[in-house]
Amino acid sequence: MTKNILVTLSLTVALFLSLSGFSQELNKLTKKEKKQGWQLLFNGENFDGWRQCNGTAMPANWVVEDHSMKIFTGAGKKPGQGSNGDVLYPGKKFKNFELSIDFKAGKAANSGIFYYVREVKGEPIYYAAPEVQVLDNVDAGDNKVASHLAGSLYDILPCDPKTVHPAYSWNTVVVRVKDGHATHFMNGIKVVEYTLWTPEWDAMVAKSKFKNFKGWSEGIDKEGYIGLQDHGYTLWFRNIKIREL
Repeated sequence: MTKNILVTLSLTVALFLSLSGFSQELNKLTKKEKKQGWQLLFNGENFDGWRQCNGTAMPANWVVEDHSMKIFTGAGKKPGQGSNGDVLYPGKKFKNFELSIDFKAGKAANSGIFYYVREVKGEPIYYAAPEVQVLDNVDAGDNKVASHLAGSLYDILPCDPKTVHPAYSWNTVVVRVKDGHATHFMNGIKVVEYTLWTPEWDAMVAKSKFKNFKGWSEGIDKEGYIGLQDHGYTLWFRNIKIREL
């Protein structure tokens, strides 16, 4: 075997090992992530730790499919008509945190990721909680307003649509909140930044649809649950993990 062939083989092996180091199992934490304090909110096998908002069990229109939490149009419903299937991770209220979620939107899909959820009997998940929009930006009916596109702080601040992958492709959203300062990242790119409980925040809310929402008028809580929305469309969520800051 010549010296050049040996060098080529060595480089190939090194590249393989390097790439293998970057691969990560679905719904698993790496040793580094564990040291950094990350915890999984979904194990890829069942809905342990999750339940319906204002309920006791998972709604029927959620299933585990391909190691993902899948939501779909409920029985007897049409797309866009939710089946009271908003869900929470009620095990802990989070205050300062970094949340990472992969989502894949079906055609025309619309949903949302919520934090600081205040669970109030008889009220929807968005009663008093900021929403990170989840959307098929191309075919969804709610794609005419910039702040309604995927990754946006819904109806308040827009996300750059160029950072979003199309329907049936996976996207990674990261939301970081520290002492009221919040940042959204879409597929590794910072897209939205704002600070809660400030005059600037109040002014933005006053220009949004939430200005007349009782819960928002009362004020967003300074800690709360993580939640996912049922808006009557097919979506998938996986690699849901969080760490406290």
